[in-house]
Amino acid sequence: MSDPALVLRDILRVDHAGEYGAIRIYRAQIAIARWRAPDLVAMLQDALGDETRHRDLFDAGLRERGLRPCDMLPLWGIGGTLLGTGTALLGREAILTCSEAVERTVHRHMDDQVAWLMPRAPDLSTAIAAIRDEEVDHLHRARRARAGATPPTWLRLLDVVVATATELLVWLSTYGASSRLLRHLGMKDGAA
Repeated sequence: MSDPALVLRDILRVDHAGEYGAIRIYRAQIAIARWRAPDLVAMLQDALGDETRHRDLFDAGLRERGLRPCDMLPLWGIGGTLLGTGTALLGREAILTCSEAVERTVHRHMDDQVAWLMPRAPDLSTAIAAIRDEEVDHLHRARRARAGATPPTWLRLLDVVVATATELLVWLSTYGASSRLLRHLGMKDGAA
C-alpha cells in the first residue's frame, strides 16, 4: 500500500473534486428543472446545499494540511456541468437516474475511505462517514422520487454510463489509488 500521507492526500483531493463536480451537476439541473421537472427543484436545492457544505469542509481540510486541490478539478467542473445539463434536458427520470448513479458510486468510495481512515485518522473518518450518510440520503430521495416501475432500457444505460464516468474520474483523480485502497481493504478482510 502507498504511503499513508499520500493516500490521505488523495482522499481529500478526490472528495473535494467530487463535491465540486456535484455542485456543478445540481446547479445545471436546477436551472433546467425549473421548466422540465419543477417538482424536483426543492430536492435538488437541498442536495446542492449539502454538496456546497461538503466541498467547503474538504477545502478546509486541504488548506489545513497545506495541500492543493486535485489536478483534475477543471474536468470535474466541466463534466458536472455537462452531465447536469444533459440529464436535465432529458427530463425528470434522467435527473433522478443521474443522482442515483453518482451517489451510489460516491457512497461506495466513501465506505472504503471510512474503513481505511478509521485506524489512521478517526476524526476524519467520522467526518467522512457523516458526509457519506448525507450522500446516501440523496440516493434514497432520488429513488423514492422515481416512478416505481422498472426503468426503461435507456435509463438503465444512462445509469451505467454515469456510474462508469464517475468511477473513471475517481480513478484518474487519485492516479489509481482508489483501486489500490480497495485491494488493500479486500486483502485485510480476506486475512481476517
